[in-house]
Amino acid sequence: MEKLEILILNGPNLNMLGIREPDIYGSESLEDIESMSRDQAELHGLAVDFRQSNFEGELVTIIQQARDNACGIILNPAGYTHTSVAILDALKLTELPIIELHLSNPHSREKFRHKSFVSEVATGIICGFGSFGYILAIDALARLIDSE
Repeated sequence: MEKLEILILNGPNLNMLGIREPDIYGSESLEDIESMSRDQAELHGLAVDFRQSNFEGELVTIIQQARDNACGIILNPAGYTHTSVAILDALKLTELPIIELHLSNPHSREKFRHKSFVSEVATGIICGFGSFGYILAIDALARLIDSE
């Protein structure tokens, strides 16, 4: 039997994790987080499509494709959290469970980070737990998928 697949999608600058502001985002690289995420998903019998892009249009295309290929989405939209109506609209099209994920707590940071377009369509939001947030998001998404 083929495993159900989840999409874990990471937005701009997350390819620089481990280098970029480790006091805010942690010392793990995106590759470390991918490995940890795959291991956690395996515990739930899920396959992972793990991606990152710095380009809004590419993120939109990946989200659109997830409608046919994935059973749920974990999205760390990074800087596009606060600006992208295009990502919001793409997420609406999927009709999938969506977990919005942030390494830091945007509500404890600059005021412009307090508004999230993604939150309008997210099933749930996980923020402020660093890379451990990916584990929490996978566990939550697995539970949502099981309950469908």
